[in-house]
Amino acid sequence: MPRVVGVTETGIRRRVVGRLLRRLGVLRDDLWTTRPDPLPPSVWLRWLPHGVMWLVAFGVTVGVVAPLMDGGGVGGSAAFAIGLAQGAAVVFALWRPVPAWWLSTAAMVVGALEVRRQLLAGGSHGFTWPWTAGGLIGHLAVLLLLALRVPTRVAVEALAVTLLLTYLVEGVLGAPDFQPTGVLAAILFTVVVVLGTALRGRREASRALVEQTTLTAEERARRTVLEERSRIARELHDVVAHHMSVISIQAQVAPHLVADPSEELKENLAGIRQNALEALTELRRVLGVLRSEHPEPPEPSADPATGTAPHAPQPTLDRIEALVENTRAAGLTVVLRCSGERWSLPSGVELSAYRIVQEALSNVLRHAPGAEVHVHVEYLPIGVVVEVANTRPTKHAAPSEGAGHGLLGMRERAAMLSGVLLAGPQQEGGYKVYAYLPASPADSDPLPGSPSTTGGTRPATTPTDPDPASARHLAGNPKEDTA
Repeated sequence: MPRVVGVTETGIRRRVVGRLLRRLGVLRDDLWTTRPDPLPPSVWLRWLPHGVMWLVAFGVTVGVVAPLMDGGGVGGSAAFAIGLAQGAAVVFALWRPVPAWWLSTAAMVVGALEVRRQLLAGGSHGFTWPWTAGGLIGHLAVLLLLALRVPTRVAVEALAVTLLLTYLVEGVLGAPDFQPTGVLAAILFTVVVVLGTALRGRREASRALVEQTTLTAEERARRTVLEERSRIARELHDVVAHHMSVISIQAQVAPHLVADPSEELKENLAGIRQNALEALTELRRVLGVLRSEHPEPPEPSADPATGTAPHAPQPTLDRIEALVENTRAAGLTVVLRCSGERWSLPSGVELSAYRIVQEALSNVLRHAPGAEVHVHVEYLPIGVVVEVANTRPTKHAAPSEGAGHGLLGMRERAAMLSGVLLAGPQQEGGYKVYAYLPASPADSDPLPGSPSTTGGTRPATTPTDPDPASARHLAGNPKEDTA
């Protein structure tokens, strides 16, 4: 019994120590950090820099007027005009930086010349010249705003003119008995212009990066849609070419199946065959234009006389079981369920339904490893419904190198047939793709599951079409697969 008690006490101590260490870690994370939460958007925050500049302008005005009157010997009206001009230049630079710089520079020159006259007359001793402290601060603010608002070339030109005028006033004209501020002003002006130019360059680079990212995303989406449309067009070409080839062959064989066919019948059948061959020629021409955008060379036609495409027959819903079996062989648990009476849908509808199921299963393989998938194909009198729903992934998905526009391709297929495609995360986790493809555009209005089609109601679990930020295939994974 004592041994058991000792083990229990040791376990309690370990739990207490572990809990204390965790709390200390939380305390460290809370207090030993410099990362603040962003401030909420506010009107006064937007106008805060303007208020600061008004305060700086007031300080500059006071800081210029008082020294000019007390130590510089300048008259009150002249000192007030010079100080007001330099203070107003700071505020004016918020909207018109170049004219504000001219105003500040002109005020400096006028003030320096007036103080020089007093220095030559012996009325001022040891005065800071040609830049007063207030004038120096005001011109620094003007140059900073100038460098932030104008191109770098203009900011450098303004700096050069300022330094030149400072040299001419202090170095060329000169004055007796003063404390020079030209070198200090030159250093501070250069630092401020370099700083403002760097901040402006960083801001422009960030803006250009945002614009480029937006344009790249839009271009990628547009290119993905165009590629999917090209792929759809090629697949439809193969389907149409098959039927046109059959028409051409039947029109060629039909006269031999009729005893003593009339010349009028032969001419009509020959015209039908000729029109079919011309249509195949146009289809091959369109296909050549589509394939010219891709690096692979075009494949030659298997039968130039009929225009039959050399590809294998395009898949239909009859091959959905083989698709599911291949997906199961890749390690995914797939449950297939078919309902309704199987009937021969148009070739384009069957092909698009097969491709949507194929794309959805590919997305599950890439982004939800270990999930269980339920595939439901429902044949309706007016079309077909396909649903592909998966549970939460049980394994970590590897990073995908796709362009992230798989849903765009599926939506293009549904829209091409006047159908509906809805995709989004499920409430219980996972993801669901729901597509209704009508047999003809006239049947595109009633949605599957409504009383007009199946006699029931639409399932409550049918997902809604998510926004681009939240519709990432699958739940728990931020990426969406490619078409």
